[in-house]
Amino acid sequence: MICIENVLLYRNRKIILQDINWNVQRGEHWAILGLNGSGKTTLLKVINGYLRINEGSVQVLGETYGKTDMREIRKSIGWVSSAMIEEFNRLDPVIEIVLSGKFGAIRLFESVTEEEIEEGARLLEQFGIRHLANTAFEFLSQGERQRVQIARALMAKPKLLILDEPCTGLDLIERENLLHIIAQIADNDEVTLLYVTHHVEEILPCFSHTLLMRDGQVFAQGKRENLLTEQCLSEFFQHPVAVQFEKQRAWVAVK
Repeated sequence: MICIENVLLYRNRKIILQDINWNVQRGEHWAILGLNGSGKTTLLKVINGYLRINEGSVQVLGETYGKTDMREIRKSIGWVSSAMIEEFNRLDPVIEIVLSGKFGAIRLFESVTEEEIEEGARLLEQFGIRHLANTAFEFLSQGERQRVQIARALMAKPKLLILDEPCTGLDLIERENLLHIIAQIADNDEVTLLYVTHHVEEILPCFSHTLLMRDGQVFAQGKRENLLTEQCLSEFFQHPVAVQFEKQRAWVAVK
C-alpha cells in the first residue's frame, strides 16, 4: 500500500522530514503518534502528493510519485481532516457534502443517480446521522461534522483512508462515538486506515501497527503491542510515564 524510502524534505534550509523509511502492507491499519510539530501531517501531505520531497522515493498503491498522475491516485485516497471543514460551504445540506466525495470535490457540481443518493443515505445511516441529511452543515455539532467528513471520504470507496486527528475538539462522549465508528470501518477488508493522533488512548485495538514520530524522524515503528509499553513511551516522550491497559487500549499518565 505504501513504500517510503530514505525520504528527506526540507524548505528554506530547514529539515522537516529526515530518514523516513516506512512500509504499509495491505490488511494493516496504522496509528501515527507524535507531538505537535513532529511531522505527522507533513508526512500525510507527502503521501497525498501535496508536497514534493527533496530526496528518496514514495510509492503509494503501487504507483511511484513523480512518475504518475497524482490526480488519479488521489481518487483512491480518502482524506479526513479538521482543517478541511473550513473548505465546505456551510449552507450546503449534509447529503450534498457526502455525495461530493464521489467526485473528489468540495461541493456537488455533478449530477447524481438515485443509486448514488441511496448509497450516501446508507452511509449516513451507518454513522447515525441519516436524520440530518437535509440539514445545512453549519448547524451540525463538531462530532456530526466529523461523521459527515468520513461518510464523504467513503463515498469514493477509497483503498486508503487517512484520518488526521479526527477527534480534535470533541468532548469525551463524541470522541468515543467517533472511535466506535472508526473501529467499524476497520472491519472492512477493502480499506487500509492511517490514523493520526497525539493521544495514546485513541489508538484502538483495530490498529495493528504504530508509527512513532518525533522531530521529523521515525522514532520507532512496529506492532502496536510492542510499542505501547512504559519503556518505549517513556523514551519517546522523554519523560517517565505509566501505561495502563483497559479494554485493549493504552492509557498514559505522567509519573
